[in-house]
Amino acid sequence: MKITSIIAIFLLFWVLSAFVVMPFGIRSHHEAGVDLVPGQADGAPANFAPKRIVLYTTLLAAIAFSLYYLNYTNGWITAQDLDFLPTPPDADGK
Repeated sequence: MKITSIIAIFLLFWVLSAFVVMPFGIRSHHEAGVDLVPGQADGAPANFAPKRIVLYTTLLAAIAFSLYYLNYTNGWITAQDLDFLPTPPDADGK
């Protein structure tokens, strides 16, 4: 696998992991008991911590990519393993 492919696939895992990690630990101003700033949305987070999100996202993406790459190199699960549909009969009807 080329390094450009590795980087591209890792970035895909990173973005997916960011969407998984972002909602955890977030509290709204109502939950935190903090006053809203005029014009602020009711559901806006009161304790947004981007450094924590980037750290957890990178860790999760690294673990997920490592599992993907190990499967890619060792062939633990292949496309044939995921084909659950029966094969259609040949044109001869066999």
